[in-house]
Amino acid sequence: MLKQTQLCTHLSVLTDVRSAQEYVCEECIKAGDSWVHLRTCQTCGTTLCCDSSPNKHATRHYHTSQHPVVASAEPGERWLWCYADEQMAGY
Repeated sequence: MLKQTQLCTHLSVLTDVRSAQEYVCEECIKAGDSWVHLRTCQTCGTTLCCDSSPNKHATRHYHTSQHPVVASAEPGERWLWCYADEQMAGY
């Protein structure tokens, strides 16, 4: 169940939160790079690294795919981030 904590206009299209299928950044692992703080795209399910990582693959994925919402893939974290609205939501 999604709990909107701030205004994000894209949560209404999400029926459920996609869990991480991988616990690696799918782009970094291909290139042999390191990553921190994984995020899972809520549109396609791809697991990517956040802006704390050198490659910022989650942000790059948003800009190339226009998939706006990611969820934290970190154990114990239950939040979503919408790149389009720059808003956070819990679930």
